[in-house]
Amino acid sequence: MNHDMPFPAGESLLSTHSVFGAPCWVSLTSRDLKATEEFYSAVLGWQWRPGKLGEPFRIALADGVPVAGIAAVAAMWQMAVAWTPYFAVRSADEAASRVQERGGTSAVGPISLPPGRAALLADRDGATFGIWEGELFSDWETWRTSRPAFIRLHTRDAFDAAIFYGEIFDWAGPGGCCEVRYEGDEVVLRSQGDVVARIESGALGAAPDPAIRPHWQVHFAVEDVAACARTAERHGGSVLSVSGDEAVLRDADGAQFTVTARRLGS
Repeated sequence: MNHDMPFPAGESLLSTHSVFGAPCWVSLTSRDLKATEEFYSAVLGWQWRPGKLGEPFRIALADGVPVAGIAAVAAMWQMAVAWTPYFAVRSADEAASRVQERGGTSAVGPISLPPGRAALLADRDGATFGIWEGELFSDWETWRTSRPAFIRLHTRDAFDAAIFYGEIFDWAGPGGCCEVRYEGDEVVLRSQGDVVARIESGALGAAPDPAIRPHWQVHFAVEDVAACARTAERHGGSVLSVSGDEAVLRDADGAQFTVTARRLGS
């Protein structure tokens, strides 16, 4: 679920109503909190603070800026170890209904997690994502533009997926905060001019490898992709692929993510 959106005391808050349809947070479900903290501290240089929901939850920080939520509840709640992106919605109940009406499924929720409501869903090709209705932290614009760089959906048919998500999140609707463009074989989502998501074709619905099946991939911006890959291996993770500009990694618990050269997220 939405593992502790960061709400520092005393900050003025931004609502998901203002950024409806945009990616608004990423979270990781893990099994071992200490191992997760050690891995991402080494690979990405993150620091940590307690989450609002109790001991298994943490907020990851980069240079003091909230980056992501971590929840060591995979074994307890029988959930997959995975990174999940969350999208801002005006109404979690309405968005979840739209997903089901269009052939998607609801795994959890919508449920109340003050100060908002959340749900964990899957699109009609099985890619998992979350929705969040409620308040965002005041430094959310910093997160949006730099942490993470963006998210990418690997799916069976990019154009069909764009229609599905566009109808859920009103990407083409009046007053929407996102702009959708078809660029070659990709669908590119921008918010206020910044790339916040990409959708690409090629994933196989029945593939045994979860890295090939439709899924949302979270990209974190880093200065040195090769160094992150080497550090991941030294700390029990693995490298699935490396190019000059990005590397697809698995952490020590099995969650897949990508590190991307910082300039690609601009």
